[in-house]
Amino acid sequence: FRFIDPTSINRQGVDIGIQYRTGIYYQGDDDRRRIQAFIDRKNQEYNGKIAVEVGEEKGFYLAEDYHQDYLDKNPGGYCHVNFNLIHEDEKKRF
Repeated sequence: FRFIDPTSINRQGVDIGIQYRTGIYYQGDDDRRRIQAFIDRKNQEYNGKIAVEVGEEKGFYLAEDYHQDYLDKNPGGYCHVNFNLIHEDEKKRF
């Protein structure tokens, strides 16, 4: 939730449209319960205004090759994420 506005619908930064919706998708009841508990906690922090879609994962498709590692391939490319918000230990995972 550091990189998105979890209260916005179909929008991230200046980008608007359904393709910019945020979502958390689960596989199985255990995931669903943990995700819902997380959303419930966040709703308390955000006064019940969380707009992140929660649903069952029904199929995952990789984006086209030109989207993979986009910012590595396009160092001047646009991205609304402030990379200073990424913790050093998180960077090591990628």
